[in-house]
Amino acid sequence: MTPDLPQAPPAIRDAILGWLDRFSATVREVDYKSAYPFWHPRIIAFGTVKALVEGLEPWRDQQWENVWPRTTDFRFVLDVTRILASPDGQMAVAIAPFTSTGYAPDGTPFDRPGRATLVLMPGGAEGWISVHSHMSLARGVPADSHANRPVKAR
Repeated sequence: MTPDLPQAPPAIRDAILGWLDRFSATVREVDYKSAYPFWHPRIIAFGTVKALVEGLEPWRDQQWENVWPRTTDFRFVLDVTRILASPDGQMAVAIAPFTSTGYAPDGTPFDRPGRATLVLMPGGAEGWISVHSHMSLARGVPADSHANRPVKAR
């Protein structure tokens, strides 16, 4: 018999959904400085732009810099996000689709949906801190976007 998936209890689920919502706001604002507390300094991440990045600053430089200023409207789709947690509550996984808007070279907007898997542990200023992120675009969505928004804070 296969055991059930380890669904997060309501308190953990609510905390992580709040974390996702607050982090999304930093992406929309292109505010790297406000995003740092959400992530472990030695995070290991995958993304649309880079296959593997280790460390928060390299991840910012190689992934965020190529996406956040070039897109708008980033949000996790919280009502369908799944949160799993270890029985002791010391590790959780968020499985979340996201939406955003990309821009063609001529400025025409296009839907830019994707999905994310985040591994989190308790701690940090935001209550949870992510130690791994894998964000990627949905199949067929152009990876390049051509907006040019300013970075609010580094």
